[in-house]
Amino acid sequence: MKSTYKIGFYTAVSLVIANMIGTGVFTSLGFQLIHIHSVFSILLLWVLGGIISYCGALVYGELGTAIPRSGGEYVYLSKLIHPSIGFLSGWVSSTVGFAAPVGLASIALGSYVHKIFPGINTTACALSVVIIITMIHVTNLKLGSRFQKVVTFSKVAIIVLFITAGFIHHPADPGISILPQSFSWSEITSGYFAVSLIYVSYAYSGWNAAAYIVGEMNEPRKNLPKALLLGTLIVTVIYVLLNFVFLYSSPMPELSGVLEVGHVSASHIFGAAFGQLMSLVIAFLLISTISAMIMAGPRIIKSMGEDLPMLGLLSKTNKNNIPYMAILSQSFLTIVFILFFPFESLLTFVGFSLTIFTCLTVISLFVLRVKDKNTSGYKTWGYPVTPIIFLLFNGYILYNALTEKPIESLYGLSNVLLGFAVWFIGYAYSKKKLQTVS
Repeated sequence: MKSTYKIGFYTAVSLVIANMIGTGVFTSLGFQLIHIHSVFSILLLWVLGGIISYCGALVYGELGTAIPRSGGEYVYLSKLIHPSIGFLSGWVSSTVGFAAPVGLASIALGSYVHKIFPGINTTACALSVVIIITMIHVTNLKLGSRFQKVVTFSKVAIIVLFITAGFIHHPADPGISILPQSFSWSEITSGYFAVSLIYVSYAYSGWNAAAYIVGEMNEPRKNLPKALLLGTLIVTVIYVLLNFVFLYSSPMPELSGVLEVGHVSASHIFGAAFGQLMSLVIAFLLISTISAMIMAGPRIIKSMGEDLPMLGLLSKTNKNNIPYMAILSQSFLTIVFILFFPFESLLTFVGFSLTIFTCLTVISLFVLRVKDKNTSGYKTWGYPVTPIIFLLFNGYILYNALTEKPIESLYGLSNVLLGFAVWFIGYAYSKKKLQTVS
């Protein structure tokens, strides 16, 4: 007998928060500071990231309540635009959107641990964490949900403590100001600002996480929009405050180009010895992100396996109704990313790829409104202005990614083309199978 356990509102909120707060906020500031040196410009990046994500969450709330099936973009685009576009979004989400960020978070975790314990190999640590958490989520949905809530609550509590301690600490630069400087406008209009917005958009990715498990959620029409919006709002406040604390507590030259910005900041706030302990805590926080993405991502793969016979193996569930084959497949891809891809290139590659399909999904809301004018339930606040704001900002990000980071962007487009080839072969296989049966 299969389990009927449903995911509640607080687990859904924790899933959004855990998916969002991860590698990006603890690693990307160092890359931004290479070319941007105004505190105002840096904080504006994170405020804009929150506004864009909130606009996206408004849209996904309506799409998820109108089409309450697990799978996120894959389900919405398949139904509202075309199955091939839906498959491509699922392909990108499963190959890049979750597997790669789990790899990035695991590498960052290993890097933080290595800073404190040089004898521990970064890659071995990353692989061990992925394997252990995969085994937890492949076993029991209820256990996985409880684990997710505990580690997410711990994450938020520790970050609030970190932010509070940072504000109490004496500033590294007594003249630090959040007001615009004479060079701030030139920074904001530069290509470097746009590229930094790619890093920020990656850090905010995950605001749509609850949409991936809507089919397993208790009262999805009520809980999904609230989970998306509350989770995104909480994370936006945390991100802006946390980045200010990084800049407030540490000299910019020490943070510039550094992956472990949290370690640098913790050392200044708490001193070298206690700072190392806080760095270890930051590494622990990344476990929540890894867990959330291992929980959410495979639901897309499962939906793809249900719809395309060639991938039917991926839809298999165990006695607890857990898509174990999808979870194992995603974690296998994560291991490949950990072993073979450099961190910064993977960061841009992921951000560019995900932005393409979140834009298409937001566009699909306009299709929904035309196709089904009488849908009841949650409606996007500010429609059509909020979806247009989302599309304009993300179009700007995509354009600048292509011009400033062409190699990584082309990798992203190549992965899309590979996904289309898989869909075409799978579609032909399904058609032939149906003809054989008939």
